[in-house]
Amino acid sequence: MADTGPSLGTWGWRTIVGHMFPMLVALSCIVLVAGITLEDAEALLEEYGILAVMVPTMIGMGGNLGAILSSRLSTRFHLGTTALDPRDRVLWANVAAILCLALSVFSLLGVGATLLGRVIGSTLPLTDLLVISLVCGLSVAVIAIVFSVGATYAAYRLGIDPDDVTIPIVTSVVDVFGMVIFLGFSAFWLGG
Repeated sequence: MADTGPSLGTWGWRTIVGHMFPMLVALSCIVLVAGITLEDAEALLEEYGILAVMVPTMIGMGGNLGAILSSRLSTRFHLGTTALDPRDRVLWANVAAILCLALSVFSLLGVGATLLGRVIGSTLPLTDLLVISLVCGLSVAVIAIVFSVGATYAAYRLGIDPDDVTIPIVTSVVDVFGMVIFLGFSAFWLGG
């Protein structure tokens, strides 16, 4: 069993609101960057409309993958079964599972976008959409993993219940980085 560290008995509403409110305000400001990035890519999204369809799925699934890992790590902290040791085989198994999920989900996104593109008249071939989806999706998954582990560990070390803070942090960071990576790589790959 791992060292249980600081007490995480933070079930009082004042503690939860005290931790969450300032963090949510800060994260809201950070997520504005994603909106600005999306607005700046208007020409790319108008030229390749199927990319606009892929954006919500790309960042949403990236956030979901990070939330899954954050939840699993938080549970292990509460149970006292982890200390985030780099030699922790269960930690690495969870990371591998997230990467396998990302590989399968983002492969399906590329194929699904191609099929939908045929219906709406997109000319982007499967290879382009698959490369964009996999490169961006796996990149977003790695960012989600890094921030899931980092946010969970930091919250735990600061004595804050990771259940209260990790998922909003991870999903907000993934929204911003996911948008920047997706639009930047799409423009690069498509020669824009």
